Order: sequence, then structure tokens, then C-alpha cells
Amino acid sequence: MRLPDEVTIVEVGPRDGLQNEPDTVPTEVKIGLIERLADAGLPVVEATSFVHPRWVPQLADAAEVLAGLTRRAGVRYPVLVPNETGLDRALAAEVEEVAVFGAASEAFSQANINRTIAESLEMFAPVITRAKEHGLRVRGYVSTVCGCPYQGEVPVDDVVRVTASLFELGVDEVSVGDTIGVGTPGQVAELVGILGEHVLLDRLAVHMHDTFGQGLANTLAAFGEGVHIADASAGGLGGCPFAPGATGNLATEDLVYACEGSGIHTGVDLPALIDTTQWVHERLGRAPASRVAQAAIAKRRAAESD
Repeated sequence: MRLPDEVTIVEVGPRDGLQNEPDTVPTEVKIGLIERLADAGLPVVEATSFVHPRWVPQLADAAEVLAGLTRRAGVRYPVLVPNETGLDRALAAEVEEVAVFGAASEAFSQANINRTIAESLEMFAPVITRAKEHGLRVRGYVSTVCGCPYQGEVPVDDVVRVTASLFELGVDEVSVGDTIGVGTPGQVAELVGILGEHVLLDRLAVHMHDTFGQGLANTLAAFGEGVHIADASAGGLGGCPFAPGATGNLATEDLVYACEGSGIHTGVDLPALIDTTQWVHERLGRAPASRVAQAAIAKRRAAESD
């Protein structure tokens, strides 16, 4: 496998990771998590979402989080916006980057945002146009690229069509996501290879969930095909509230450990990242899903007891 010399990790824990937490996470914990992740060297930390609070109550404090955040120079803090109303709220919070969220599966699009794929793209068009007019960077998400909890198989042609459409609308980058974590390395490599015939791979990211334990392998497979941007979540936080059975994201620690051990520069301070994961999971009242974090924390505790 030919791997890149350097990759960019987009930390999605504060948004995608926390949005499905059953108990309300205090605003100060969200702010602390974002700031600690940035201090650990994550160059992009997805901060929150301006989806209507009725749909994602956990992130109802989006404006308060951004107002209380001390933004680190050189770090990007994108926020999710579903429509123009969400964009208005994001602009009022003085954000510099937004993201829109679509799907490659018609069934998932209907279940998630109550719109067909075509209707979702129509909704995104003015959001992207206005965001660019305000000088904002725009990211697009395409979910369910390896499978859908409602329709099963998702044709590769649909993934290509939605991804290319988002680029045509003006987004700067598209993250393709295995929302329910059913993909395999061979499938991901083939998908990326086909996408590379239609879009620029240096503007493509992958977002791999770890339901079947394939998140890391799938991400490395994408790197081997020319992708150099990947999403991950501290401690494996998260899942998809609209995808039954979907467990957490690929853990950022696991990805950083694999990259740095394979000669791929990430710029992330792994011990500081593990400290952050331990800090937030103590506040959530459970252990992290990350294998690397679990091993490092156990090693520390054993050393402290000697």
C-alpha cells in the first residue's frame, strides 16, 4: 500500500461525537473539549451544529459554545448548517466555515432530512452560495456511501453523482461517510478509485464509522488510493441518531497511532489527545471506545500504582 507522507485529521467529536449523547453535556464541557483538541494539534475541530434544537437537542447551545470558545490561531472550527436559517445563525456566531449534510441513499435522505436527494441539493444551493459570498469555507458531507440502514446497498453511481453535485454547487471539500460502518477496505478502495475519475482526490475526505471494526482499515485503504483527509472522533465518540445500530466513529487516537507508526505525519500530540479523551469520558461517565486510549490509560494507571 502506498501511503501519503502527511494527512489532515478532521476531529468531529464535539459535533458528531456528542450529538447522540443521551444526557445533556454541559456547555463548558463542550468548550473544554474543543479547546483541548485544538491544543493537542488537531488542525480542524468541528465545533457544533445549527440544526434546529428539536432535531438535535444536545447541540441546542451552539451559539453559546461558539461565544465561549477561545479560538486557536491556525485551527478551523466548522459548524454544520442544514439550511439558510441555520446559516443565518452561524453567520451571527461569526463562523468561518460551514458544512452541509447530504446522503447517497434516497431512503436515508428521506429519513434524515425528509427530502429526496434532488430536493436536498436544491436546499443546499443557496446555503453554499451565500456562505461563499460571505467568504466562508464550505464542506459537504455525503453519508451512507457503503450501505444504508433502510435500503441496503447504495449504488456507486449515486455516491459519485451526489459528490460531484456538491462540488458543482461550490463546496471546497466533500467528506464521504460510511454512516453505519459496514464497508470493507476493498470496497472503500474501489469506491475511492471510481470517485477519483470524477473529482479531485485532494479535495475528498473519508468519514468511517467503526460498527464492524473496519474504520481504521477502511481509512488506510482510502489513504492508499490518494485521499489525505480523514474524519475521526476522540475516543470513538458518536454514532448516527438516524441510523439504527450504528456505533461510534473511528477513534482519533487509533488513527493517529497507526499513522505516526507508519511514517504518516499528522501534527497531533498523541499523549495530549489521550489526556483529552480521558478528560471528556470521565465527564461522560464511561470508558472510551478507543483501543489506543484504553491501552495508554491502563498503562498509566499501572505505572502510578507501582
